[in-house]
Amino acid sequence: MAIRKKFIAGAVSVVCAGLMSVASAVAEPLKIGYSDWPGWVAWEIALEKGMFEEEGVDVQFEWFDYVASMDAFAAGQLDAVSMTNGDALVTGSTGAKNVAILINDYSNGNDMVVAAAGISTVEELKGKKIGVEVGFVGHLLLLNALEKAGMTEADVELVNVPTNETPQVLASGQVDAIVAWQPSSGQALNLVPGSKRIYSSADEPGLIYDVLAVSPQSLAANRADWLKVLKVWYMAVDYLKDPETRDEAISIMAARVGIAPSEYKGFIDGTKILTLEEALPFMEKAAGFKSLYGSGEIADAFNLANDVYGEKQPVDEYIDPSLMEAL
Repeated sequence: MAIRKKFIAGAVSVVCAGLMSVASAVAEPLKIGYSDWPGWVAWEIALEKGMFEEEGVDVQFEWFDYVASMDAFAAGQLDAVSMTNGDALVTGSTGAKNVAILINDYSNGNDMVVAAAGISTVEELKGKKIGVEVGFVGHLLLLNALEKAGMTEADVELVNVPTNETPQVLASGQVDAIVAWQPSSGQALNLVPGSKRIYSSADEPGLIYDVLAVSPQSLAANRADWLKVLKVWYMAVDYLKDPETRDEAISIMAARVGIAPSEYKGFIDGTKILTLEEALPFMEKAAGFKSLYGSGEIADAFNLANDVYGEKQPVDEYIDPSLMEAL
């Protein structure tokens, strides 16, 4: 009987070891969170056209509301997430370290300060109520607009409003202006008669970069696969920029978010989606908005000043240009 038990135990061990070996041989797909922003919706082109299969990399894209995507990444449910460079610092400050391996785009007009009828300039916001998601990228855009107009945050009254609710809040008359990105900014303009864009990210290119941020652990373990992901991204960018396939690419993106292609084209025009040649210079270390590093330092200062987090973040550690440079 003892011999039989020993044999069974040995057999179970062999079977378990075999199962573990098989499981380890079947690699998990790279889990990537993305949300409703043209520079990230462009991933849909690659998914629709089978580009990941063509390049031989297994991915699983998961669609989220923006803040929920960062929460999922912070909870360890994703290998990577699409974020702005400033929000990558916020996410990292909570312990969810990440590194940007790709610049998808920079906002070129889609992020806006939209004012109610009768307000035509940033200067006219003095003493007014502004709806903005405090501590997020729209808040930084607003501060930059106020600074250029010779004003500070003390000259206005901020009302903390989730970005996707800003159109309704402006329409209700609770605030005099809002800060939002597309599609919310466009919805506000359509919803509120006489409303006007009085400042946008086109007035400060490089204020808002959008990146693919990967966990350091996943990057270390799957570097070759992440390089393939970047190759696929630039295949999708080429498909979008090619005059022969541009209309189809826009239709694919528009279908993902339920917007007519003719309307979505305007969203793309407000997003500077970057080719590799255009993106690489922004990966070089420099001060100011023309570098991802310089923009990150500005975002870090903003986050510290607004008590988004309490300790300066090591911006350089959040950026790894080596994969882009290897393409």
